[in-house]
Amino acid sequence: MERPRLEQLLQFRRLPTDGFILALLVLYTPFGICLMLLRIFIGLHVFLVSSALPDGLLRRVIVRAMCSILGMFVTQRDSRHRDKNVKICISNHITQFDHNILNFLTPCHTPLLEGHSGFVSWARGFLELGWMDNRTRLAEALKHYSSLEGARGLLLFPEDETTNGRVGLLKFSSWPFTINSIVQPLALTVKRPFVSVNVVESSWVTELLWMFFIPFTVYQVRWLSSMSQMDEESEEEFAVRVQEHLAVELNVVSTQHTKSDKLEYLKRMKHTIPQAAPSANSQPSENRARTFLPGLSISSLSAEDVRIAGMAKQVKEVLPHIPLSVIKMDLVNTKCVDTTITNLLEGRVQFTPEEVSVSSSSISLSSKPRLATSKLVTSLKKDAPTAKPISKATFEKSPVDRHLSLQERKEALYAYARRRYVEKHGLEPQTEESRAEDP
Repeated sequence: MERPRLEQLLQFRRLPTDGFILALLVLYTPFGICLMLLRIFIGLHVFLVSSALPDGLLRRVIVRAMCSILGMFVTQRDSRHRDKNVKICISNHITQFDHNILNFLTPCHTPLLEGHSGFVSWARGFLELGWMDNRTRLAEALKHYSSLEGARGLLLFPEDETTNGRVGLLKFSSWPFTINSIVQPLALTVKRPFVSVNVVESSWVTELLWMFFIPFTVYQVRWLSSMSQMDEESEEEFAVRVQEHLAVELNVVSTQHTKSDKLEYLKRMKHTIPQAAPSANSQPSENRARTFLPGLSISSLSAEDVRIAGMAKQVKEVLPHIPLSVIKMDLVNTKCVDTTITNLLEGRVQFTPEEVSVSSSSISLSSKPRLATSKLVTSLKKDAPTAKPISKATFEKSPVDRHLSLQERKEALYAYARRRYVEKHGLEPQTEESRAEDP
């Protein structure tokens, strides 16, 4: 199976793309707003009840029933595989409330891995042990905690970040598998009508309000047989084996993308999308709306598309007579600006040259770049009078001639740089004989 790209594991759109479902959502909105306000009031009572009652089976049953009114439903399958002696449960991560919902089925704690400790993290049901910036020390603290008599089990998410749950799993971190050599995998799926179950970079408050707004959200949990670390098997290998097994059970792909890759991708998208957008004068209003809407821009443009567009622009500046579509097509294969330029110059890619016109924007350059450019052109003419510029009129048809022309331009650039270095440092220019004698 083909490995999915990172953006395929994420969800960027909240609203549906299907027109019929979107129309139903619009009709449902007035009722959904009233339902959300009512559930906020009920949710406060659920929090008070869960805080007042002692931890135990009775509390979980009552809270689970009250959460059903809030639209949170949880079902389980293959509970016969559940091993109550196993202290570590491993699950894939889809929403920011996975640990709360799974706590209805089995008493467990989930450590706080990021964010601010305090009342909010306690209210959300996280276990605060510190060491959020050091996974090794955190694993040692969790190992000590799980060894205590009467301690509840631990529910860990080795992906460390949420995904859409439909395409693949992020690469499992190895630190959860250093706590105990036996783990209980859980296969989690989440379904919800009208809208997506989660959206990247959405806060937990926003996700909670959407959960109150939508009629219901169903969490389906399937217990898998417990897995033990084999002899002479490292924690990293054990993590890979559990990840592969869980991916097969979920019918998704096990990927090598990590939490850091996801954060870097989202960070890069914030910077590349505005830069890749054309000017307001040259872009139609419909395209401008699609480019700058946060929910649509990232879903319609992948990071790879933006990167290819940026590289194609660089190649176009060097070879303006080559069509942009031809450049992009070759960049998809090479992923390298220099390689594509070489392929185009050496005739490995067939194309029909475009008419190169001098635009008004190119004439309005500042005086300093014009002066530097004119100096370089003058020096190139003096150092390499036989160099052939690339233009529509002099573009060679033979790959050999184009290669020779490229070599001549390279030699002219080397000669110009060498002469500038000699003039800057006041050295005596070397003759061909003296340069040949140097080692």
